Amino acid sequence: MSTTNDKTGENLDAMSLEAIEAELKNFEIEERKRLGLPTETAKQWFDAVPRAFTRDQRAHTTILVSGLTMAHDLFIQSALRGIGYKVMAMDTPDNDALQYGREYGNRGQCNPTYFTVGNLIKYLDGLRDQGMSKEDIVKNHLFITAGACGPCRFGTYVTEYRKALRDSGFDGFRVLLFQQTGGLKQATGEGVGLEMNPTFFWGVVRAILIGDALNAQGYRIRPYEVEPGAADRALETSKRIIAQAFEHNTSLAVALYKVRKELAKVKVDRLKVKPRVGIIGEFWAMTTEGDGNYGLQRFLEAEGAEPDIQIVTSWLLYMIWQTGYDTQQRAELRGSDKAFKDEGGKQVHGGSKFSLAGVDVRKRLATLWAGEKVLRGLFTAFGKAIGLNDYHLPDMGKIAAISHTFYDNNLRGGEGHMEVGKLIQNVAYSKVNMTLSVKPFGCMPSSSVSDGIQSMITELYPQGIFLPIETNGDGAVNVYSRV
Repeated sequence: MSTTNDKTGENLDAMSLEAIEAELKNFEIEERKRLGLPTETAKQWFDAVPRAFTRDQRAHTTILVSGLTMAHDLFIQSALRGIGYKVMAMDTPDNDALQYGREYGNRGQCNPTYFTVGNLIKYLDGLRDQGMSKEDIVKNHLFITAGACGPCRFGTYVTEYRKALRDSGFDGFRVLLFQQTGGLKQATGEGVGLEMNPTFFWGVVRAILIGDALNAQGYRIRPYEVEPGAADRALETSKRIIAQAFEHNTSLAVALYKVRKELAKVKVDRLKVKPRVGIIGEFWAMTTEGDGNYGLQRFLEAEGAEPDIQIVTSWLLYMIWQTGYDTQQRAELRGSDKAFKDEGGKQVHGGSKFSLAGVDVRKRLATLWAGEKVLRGLFTAFGKAIGLNDYHLPDMGKIAAISHTFYDNNLRGGEGHMEVGKLIQNVAYSKVNMTLSVKPFGCMPSSSVSDGIQSMITELYPQGIFLPIETNGDGAVNVYSRV
């Protein structure tokens, strides 16, 4: 019979321990009965997440997308339409959307949550005002949104969507969450509605990269245009050309060549002296082009500056670097890295879902290296096709190295050390004349963490002009006066 030693050195029979546990359990049940307490195991509350989307529902279900720039949303809409989905890109969130978000959202949420949640409610409310019933809206529409990082309240805002949808009369509306590290959360089984296949990803990646290239070229041209409005007209024409190529599955190479010719028609005066202003900060706030950041890019251009924007491709490169860095760090655990579940599917005590147990580390690192090269190559090819020359994507390894002393690479949240490294590069290498850091009201990882480090950077580089601004949908005049 097996025995075990307790701390006093006495031998206890293993069956005796089981008997003691059983006796204690019986005693607990009797005491609960005597005190009138429930004896059954309490059933935990569970908030059901409606996300059923099957292949049979594709024909009548419209997928709503939003959250990036106008060009990105349009190209993603067209790319998904080109592979058989019904997709609608919503308008850029405005102050009306903010009011919807504040009305139906919880108090104390961050700015992007109010804008994006409110934008969806505003759109659905418009459909209801047009005569569509609540049942038809819920049945024939769903929304895809992005997740976020751990300390970010924006990362839990799918719960905010459900709360706001329920309170506004659209209970049961489906919201599919596209996690940064976990893919798309949707109901599994045969005939899933949104197939995560190579065709899907190839369309979305091209839409993002081409959207980035067109935006970057637009911000290079518009500040120097001779005829006011000429750049905007050329960009709108370019968007239509690219969108039609995506939607009708015609040659993108031909479309990009036409775009190059269209943009070349805009007369520019490169002899104009323009200060360059770098825009960094929280991803959504520095990316959106509407009231969410007070139309900051347009305001800077109106004030005579050339905005240096951050593109979505940089964020994709950051995610690739992050995965590679974490893989190299975990590989040093040498066999003690238990998986969250064993081969039988049972949860392992102390296991991690990020475990490298059974993972070929070299193969993963090689795949990430190849993925980065492909991403950079595609962006460069698309950029040169429309005339975007000498545009250099950030070196994530270099940014990590120069920022690690001030902001540890293992600290995550928002853009993490990347935001700190960008400021150092902007100042140390004189990339821009001024750096603006855009922070949404209530953004914990960006406002609370990153900016605390930036004060040290500005002390080390006093020649740099650094201005953090907070956006909350109100107070545009105050922000403009500071800038």
